[in-house]
Amino acid sequence: MIEIPDLAAGGLAAGTLSAFVLGGGLLRSRRREARQQEEMASLRSQVEGARGEVGRVSRAYAAEVAHLGERRVAAEATRAAHPHVQVPGPLHPDVAGTELGAGLDGVLAGVLAAVTQERKRVDAAARAGMRGATREIQAGLYRLQDQLRGLQRRYDDPELAQTLFELDHENEQSLRRAQVTAVVCGAWVGLAREESHLVDAVTGGQSRLVGYHRVRVHNHLEPGAALVSHAVEPVAIIVAELLDNALRHSAPDTEVVVNLERAHHGVSVTVDDAGVGMNADERAYAQRMVAGTDPILLSELGDPPRMGLAAIGQLTRQFDLSVDLSSPSPYGGVRAVLLVKNHLLSRIDPAERPPAAAAPRSTRQAEAQAAAHPALPPAPAHAAPYTPEPAPYASGAITHESAPDGDALPQRRRRSRAVALPAEAAPAPARTPEESAAALGALQSGTAAARSAAPTEGNEPR
Repeated sequence: MIEIPDLAAGGLAAGTLSAFVLGGGLLRSRRREARQQEEMASLRSQVEGARGEVGRVSRAYAAEVAHLGERRVAAEATRAAHPHVQVPGPLHPDVAGTELGAGLDGVLAGVLAAVTQERKRVDAAARAGMRGATREIQAGLYRLQDQLRGLQRRYDDPELAQTLFELDHENEQSLRRAQVTAVVCGAWVGLAREESHLVDAVTGGQSRLVGYHRVRVHNHLEPGAALVSHAVEPVAIIVAELLDNALRHSAPDTEVVVNLERAHHGVSVTVDDAGVGMNADERAYAQRMVAGTDPILLSELGDPPRMGLAAIGQLTRQFDLSVDLSSPSPYGGVRAVLLVKNHLLSRIDPAERPPAAAAPRSTRQAEAQAAAHPALPPAPAHAAPYTPEPAPYASGAITHESAPDGDALPQRRRRSRAVALPAEAAPAPARTPEESAAALGALQSGTAAARSAAPTEGNEPR
């Protein structure tokens, strides 16, 4: 039999063992609970941190969007018209290169494209309106030109003739400005129906300017060097605008020197002035304008608009001409070089169709004359200063054909060809406008008297 003390000892031992087992389980449970609480605290901390990060990112995104709308979009729209304007970047540099940065840049690109398209549409409408206005102005100026020249033929008073000359010259300048504006607005320049001497195109451009007497042309081309018909008026316009810039930006007591030289790829017309010159930025802007490679909007021409360089750019692009302003003049001002390529050049027999009497004689012709007649003094390379009365292209008729859109401009009347000077005779000395007017008045008086005394019919002055 098992005694009672033994049973008690066994029960005590079993109870003790159970207590140890239960205590170990309770301890593990508490440790597990503590770990879970720690994990929950950590997760709670992470959630709170995530919430803070989301709030910070949201506020950063909101700030970037507000910065985009308030500063960057406005600057991008302004830069469409003024390329020198700087567009600010993102508020946070680390945004660049991210998806957010790419999205914001895409918004700016879309704004720029929309603004550029709208500016082009507005510019096209403005060009169309100005084209119509200049067409009406040109038509009126051509009518005024015809009336002035009719009065010049009708009256022989020297003072009146001088006044009519001055009015005709003023009208010619207004006509040039209207023509330049029309060219910038996309109108067709018109065509010369006959080839013309290149030197006549240069002097024709010279005659359209205030201060034309300050221009000295050195003609080093072979006699008979000419332009094909459709290049005459563009070359005259370009030369007139280059000379106008040179005259405006140089002192009134200085000369503007023009040299006509043969080049490998054509003929160069070099214009040098002794004016104020241009700095690097101005020279780069002017070169971009005359190159004609980039489209130029009217809003980029300033207020008031400066049309001259823009017109040159239009013509160089349309007629395959080239103008370079990158070199300074040896006289301290600006050097402009117009290159007329070989495919725009032609030749006219100077014996059959001589250039205008007022055009400077070729130095090569003077050299040939000196070699043929050693006893004679060499003829000067320059004729008398050009006056507004002779026609710009005395060697042929100038008309203005219909524009591509069907808008016809009035035609200029055919003008008489100039009589060539004999090869052995030196040019007449320079005359003042007053002397020219007096001579013309005397000639008209004598002609009228002779016609009235003649017995045949049809001798009334025309």
